[in-house]
Amino acid sequence: MMRLAVRTLRFRKGGFIATFVAVVFGTAIVMACGGLMETGIRSNVAPERLAAAPIVVTGNQSHLRPGAEDPTPLPERVGVPTSLLERIRSVEGVSAAIGDYTFPVAMLGAGASKGASTVAEGHNWSSAALAPYQLTSGRAPSAGQVVTTAPGAKIGDRVTFLLDGAPTAFTVSGIVQGPAGHAFFSDRDARRIVDNPARFADVGVLIAPGADLDAVKDRIEALDAGITVRTGIDRGLAEHPGGESQAVALIAIAGSFGGIATMTMMFVVASTLALSAQHREREFALLRGIGTTPGQVRRMILGEALLVSLPAVLLGVVPGVFLGRFLFKELGAHGVASTVIEFSQGWIPFAAGAGAAVLAAVGAALIAGRRSAKIRPVEALMEASLQRKWFSWLRLLFGVLFLGGGLALLIVTATVMTGPLAGATAGPSILCWAIGVALLGPFWTKAALLVWRWPVQALTRVNGRLAIRNVTARSVALSAAAMPVMLAVGISTANLYMQTTQVHAASEAFTRDLRADAVLVSSAGLSPQLLAEVRETPGVASASAFVRSTGVIDEPRNAPFDEEGAPLIGVDAQGADGTAPVRLTSGSLAGLTGSTVALPDYVADKIDRRVGSEIDMTLGDGTAVKLRVVATFAAERGYESIILPASLVAAHTTDGLITQLLVRAAPGTDVRPALATVAAKHPAVQVADRESLVASNAEDLQTQAWVNYMLVGMLIAYTAVSVVNNLVSTTLRRRREFALQRLTGSTRAQVLRMLTTESTLVWLTGITLGTLVALACLIPFSAKVSGSSLPTGPLWIYLLIVATAGALTFLSTVIPATTTLRQSPTQPTHTD
Repeated sequence: MMRLAVRTLRFRKGGFIATFVAVVFGTAIVMACGGLMETGIRSNVAPERLAAAPIVVTGNQSHLRPGAEDPTPLPERVGVPTSLLERIRSVEGVSAAIGDYTFPVAMLGAGASKGASTVAEGHNWSSAALAPYQLTSGRAPSAGQVVTTAPGAKIGDRVTFLLDGAPTAFTVSGIVQGPAGHAFFSDRDARRIVDNPARFADVGVLIAPGADLDAVKDRIEALDAGITVRTGIDRGLAEHPGGESQAVALIAIAGSFGGIATMTMMFVVASTLALSAQHREREFALLRGIGTTPGQVRRMILGEALLVSLPAVLLGVVPGVFLGRFLFKELGAHGVASTVIEFSQGWIPFAAGAGAAVLAAVGAALIAGRRSAKIRPVEALMEASLQRKWFSWLRLLFGVLFLGGGLALLIVTATVMTGPLAGATAGPSILCWAIGVALLGPFWTKAALLVWRWPVQALTRVNGRLAIRNVTARSVALSAAAMPVMLAVGISTANLYMQTTQVHAASEAFTRDLRADAVLVSSAGLSPQLLAEVRETPGVASASAFVRSTGVIDEPRNAPFDEEGAPLIGVDAQGADGTAPVRLTSGSLAGLTGSTVALPDYVADKIDRRVGSEIDMTLGDGTAVKLRVVATFAAERGYESIILPASLVAAHTTDGLITQLLVRAAPGTDVRPALATVAAKHPAVQVADRESLVASNAEDLQTQAWVNYMLVGMLIAYTAVSVVNNLVSTTLRRRREFALQRLTGSTRAQVLRMLTTESTLVWLTGITLGTLVALACLIPFSAKVSGSSLPTGPLWIYLLIVATAGALTFLSTVIPATTTLRQSPTQPTHTD
């Protein structure tokens, strides 16, 4: 049977090519997602500045709150207590242990371009041995001196660094060769400069000759449960603590999108192969008629599926590698993935992509083979000419299950989820609805046809009547053509409008209470002196520092935040005319100093805390604090942030800097010119307007939206391939029908007009069902996120989706039909 399948392949190129293309691109997409997940899991970062240390000790960058099952990633550098250094040195097998202070610096003057040139990091000189850095000229720094890697710097130059926003002059005592972007100060100066001298950023450990590395690592780990001991390629993460949390985000993105992509790919491959089998009902009927057994037919269909899918899987590896690297590069460029992590794509992603593609092809072949083998030869010949049967109890079961899953997710989204969390259940519901509708496609297409047949017939008249009779008689074929359109329209509309709605809702939640008229920003930090000057500036009603981080409420344990932690906002104590973006319902921010906190009303009610009570929190760097509640405020559900003193939040961030000052102007006053005059006195300080602050707040959401746009765009492109595959294959199969119409007097133009009308019905049916699928997801999602049942976003997105679906539908039908109609109607034809 396999020899027969191979020999007749040239007569069925269309069906084989359609399946081959679907498998190739499906394998590539799943393999690319697998590569992203493997990259996040491995998190390979080559060590540079700490390369000479075989063991690097860092703080534990996660926190397990009491009663929780999963730890919360800590976004700030945790560090290693300086008191632990001597204990590490005393471990058997350790020859030396060197503590490393790391802090941000920006250099002005010699060796830097005009203005503020940010140097990645400053360190204590003793940590230079961990690279190792080699002095090419000069000597080690003493008090008031610096050793730099900056090109163009000379021994004896006086350079000015911005330290916590304040300019401080140092003398260049030496030049080192090593990884660029670092400056080394004396150990004494480094302890003075660093925000928290009680903690090293990390500790580099050198081991004695002949010592067992793993044994030394185990002994160091036993010293303290709050440290992480890294060896090998993992040492690089110590230099880039943000890479670990970004790796977790990369795993989540790859897993979420990879699951959706895998299901979509399997559905597309299965439907494409099943359609190809449907087109060959006449061939299977003839085989049965000449004595071929059902088992032989099944084996032939299964063998053909493997014959197509296995080479396609191997070919799909090539675009899969390039697609994975492209996606990782784009994610890194937009700050979602760490650019220092090495992209990894081994055999596991290939096995996942290949396995899913082959499984889908084999599953579809078994189902198609079972039906084709069971049907009687005479019935098969009748069914091949005009397929009417589509119902089966298995199809009904899975269709109802998927529709039930979509309904269940809709109910959960509408009743349980809040704010941005609604996307966790609304997103998967799209596929449930789409697959459920597709499995029962002929039923839904007949329902949609009832709506559109009369308007179309009224506009197209004779050609319309013929087209409507065709699609009514060929309802199963209409469903096969319309379902890919439905899938493309439904997935793209739902996902794109989910993002626009969420970004708009987040911006509205932030700007609704925002009272700042201007903002001063500096990546090098803003000094307390600047804040005092701004407050004294004429026309300024109020000014406050503004800092962001993430923390965890440990007690009470029922705080309504997930494993990602609670967003923290740091502001200064202020009165009723302050800049804090909150609407107070009790208490006052005038007492927001020291260890105090202001809670959203919903959070306060959930944990039963009022003004004067206390909560236990772990801040972004792992520091545990006890905070007294001084105020509560109204906040949009799902967008709650906890308000703390700016000095407290800043002291427990990685850089320890305040980079934004919010300014509120007196009524009727334009304060920006005066602020620009003040900012000009301080290097690297800029004045921005209210819109810049709003854009900064939405930056993370915009990045997340961009990621989803890119990934959804890839899925849309893949479903578009399915649309083209199915429509081209279906059109080419109708050669005999077109020839018969030509022989009975129809002109080419009349046949094309009929096909255009049929394509219109396919398009209208697809976008109708796709829109309903999208609305089943968007209505509960929008109601929870924005309070309105209608999604937020420009109308042109939907119009573009509909127009693209129309273009694909018409072109995929008219172009192959035009090619077919160029042949003489008397020329022998075969079923492709």
